[in-house]
Amino acid sequence: MANIGDYEKTYADFDWETPERFNFGRDVVDRWAAQDRGAMVWLGTRSGEERRFDFAQFSVLSNRFANVAREMGVGHGDRVMVLLGKIPEWHAIMTGLLKLGAVAIPCAPQLRSGDLKFRAEHSGSVAMISGPEGVEAVEQMRGEAPGLRHFVFLGGERDGWESYEALMEGASEDFTAKDTAADEGAFILYTSGTTKNPKGALHTHGYTHAAWMQARYWLDLKEGDRLWCTSGTGWAKSIWNIFLGPWSQGTEIFFHEGGFDPAERLDLIERYDISVLCQAPTEYRLLAKTPELERANLASIRHAVSAGEPLNPPVIERWKELHGLTIYDGYGQTENTLLVGNYPGLEVRSGSMGKPSPGCDMRIIDHEGNECPPDEPGDIALFGHIPALFKEYWEQPDATETVFRDGHYLTGDRAYRDEDGYLWFVGRSDDVILSSGYRIGPFEVESILIEHPAVVESAVVPLPDEDRGSVVKAYIVVGEGYDPSEELAKEIQDYCKENTAPYKYPRSIEFIDDLPKTTSGKIRRVELRQ
Repeated sequence: MANIGDYEKTYADFDWETPERFNFGRDVVDRWAAQDRGAMVWLGTRSGEERRFDFAQFSVLSNRFANVAREMGVGHGDRVMVLLGKIPEWHAIMTGLLKLGAVAIPCAPQLRSGDLKFRAEHSGSVAMISGPEGVEAVEQMRGEAPGLRHFVFLGGERDGWESYEALMEGASEDFTAKDTAADEGAFILYTSGTTKNPKGALHTHGYTHAAWMQARYWLDLKEGDRLWCTSGTGWAKSIWNIFLGPWSQGTEIFFHEGGFDPAERLDLIERYDISVLCQAPTEYRLLAKTPELERANLASIRHAVSAGEPLNPPVIERWKELHGLTIYDGYGQTENTLLVGNYPGLEVRSGSMGKPSPGCDMRIIDHEGNECPPDEPGDIALFGHIPALFKEYWEQPDATETVFRDGHYLTGDRAYRDEDGYLWFVGRSDDVILSSGYRIGPFEVESILIEHPAVVESAVVPLPDEDRGSVVKAYIVVGEGYDPSEELAKEIQDYCKENTAPYKYPRSIEFIDDLPKTTSGKIRRVELRQ
């Protein structure tokens, strides 16, 4: 039987049960450490090495890192950037920072120097921890971020960096975690929007406690499960589902350093007895097209989920047809948790977002805040306060005020509710592009495009894509002396890849004479999307 039992009863009776004081490192990791439980099976890509960790090992490693950070002068509330790939040290460092009471800022290794410079300056970070994947980008910007006092390199010795391995070797295994209040800051997670720079969503220690809800009810984690969430380490989904969520339930995770390869993915699921699978919609789509999926042995999987963008009904049906697996779609954001989901035990209606999560009073409202009747699209809003909702956009009070209105939070997305209470996604209300689970703000891409000497103006919109949901399409007006051509388009694409995270580059470029604009000079993206 599913953990959620009777959805309607669980929803009606739900209580977040948030304690006044909570520290995930102490109250979760250290607690499981006393029970001899497996925490992680890690498989490296470069070395092919397999390593297994229990909670007791992560308890010790996180204590050591908390001592390392404290000796460096990192204090309670200080911000620390963590730029690491999918390696076990990420968990040890994140847990150590929580124990210390510092504020962790996970960063995707794909970020470029400009992305990192903005985050460092905006957050006021005092330290940067990086592995080989991000070190060159950090070195390009470190002189422009004077607030960063410490640079720790994980991967041996490197000039100008403190060695993680050397620091950890001499650190004490004993550390008393801070008795942090539930409303104190724990993470800043950066999210894309329609302004040039991303916003930093400040999450609290109460958020780290609240992760149990979606882990217990949506992931449906049970004793003996092994979860594989394939997300990278720089995103909110990784915080939910490779860290806080599964560990809140004492669940062992499978953590694979490598990227997506269809044949390898299916082989690893069988080889490591994955019982709960959490993948991006793009990965489910691509696997659905491969002949390997037909031949794969996925008997170990009892539950599969997807989040990031709506999953196409034909893909859901393909997995069901071949392996009898129902993929349970869910909806959440960097600013919160899983707000709406298809939960085990509920009838899954292909293409629907599902129903509101326990503890989440979700409504579809019009511009005046009135609830919309069934089947009428409106803004998705969360009413009331929940511990899984972010506290504020860091140092951006105007942006914070924009989304918090009269006792409710506006997600910026639109949907409609049917007669039976299921929600159906309509689209973004602020032009953010959802591509392979990434949220890409158009101005982030446009601000890079305009730096290319050939570009006079540009407008970025989503282009529907069967595999990725959407891809970035750029409409570009070129300057005098430049002729539109495939060669110029490729040059501009390469320029974008070199100057911002590669997933943001426009996969489609169309040259036009003029951009459509309103009388006040604003670009009419809605016209370009048609």
